[in-house]
Amino acid sequence: MNIDKGRPFMAMDHAYEQSEVVVFGIPFDGTTSYRPGTRFGPMHVRNESEGIETYSPYLDMDLEDHSIHDAGDMFFPLGEVQTVLSIIETYTDGLVKDHKKPVMIGGEHLVTLPVVKSVFKKYPDMHIIHLDAHADVRQDYMGQKFSHATVIRRVADFVSPGKIHQYGIRSGEKSEFEWAKEHTDFNPFSLESIKKLKDILGDTPVYVTIDLDVLDPSIFPGTGTPEPGGITYKELIKALVFLSSLNIVGADIVELSPHYDHSGMSTAVACKTLRELVLAVLK
Repeated sequence: MNIDKGRPFMAMDHAYEQSEVVVFGIPFDGTTSYRPGTRFGPMHVRNESEGIETYSPYLDMDLEDHSIHDAGDMFFPLGEVQTVLSIIETYTDGLVKDHKKPVMIGGEHLVTLPVVKSVFKKYPDMHIIHLDAHADVRQDYMGQKFSHATVIRRVADFVSPGKIHQYGIRSGEKSEFEWAKEHTDFNPFSLESIKKLKDILGDTPVYVTIDLDVLDPSIFPGTGTPEPGGITYKELIKALVFLSSLNIVGADIVELSPHYDHSGMSTAVACKTLRELVLAVLK
């Protein structure tokens, strides 16, 4: 397995063997349909992590108090989507076999698929919590079944669609909205109803995937497909605090394209979101 260790995310420098959570980057944007650049997301998140504190006042937890291993970024052959997905799944299989909780930094959203597949093998009753601007439930995109625009539909090929909970969606084809309304727990436009999940899920294992374009582009312009009308960062933090009460067994953040925000604020937002997400997994 080709891994670039590079510079670890702040305070995530513990040994693999002693760590409950393993963070890793997937710098891949091979199916991006509009503006590429998410392959640079993991590297920029690590490099800019020194700009935030290790302590989360929202969760009253500190990265320094936990053993977290940043495994680095994976290397892939160019132009081979199925090979890339297979490499990611094999790597994540190893993490799950070693009883680690994977937290992935994307990369485009398609890379969520093999990570979810691996975690699902261990937790077949797992639910998916999906925060995004886009529904991502097309059956295919320009004739391709495996795309950032089809990722949740591909997840629904093996996770019952009724166990997929979607929030913040505000963009997609009419057919996507119709399919999601019929098949998933579909909560478009906001995160307001996310708290109902505690009564539904209890201690059921959940996987959380956050496409950062769920945030309004006035807050997070550094993404390939910005969609006006998104949530605020305070709303995202409030949701993450709630999610920390659930049994999170895997998670990811995806779709940071740092070069579209020269101020660096989008990367800072991604860094802080990753901090909160990792701590939510550990809580």
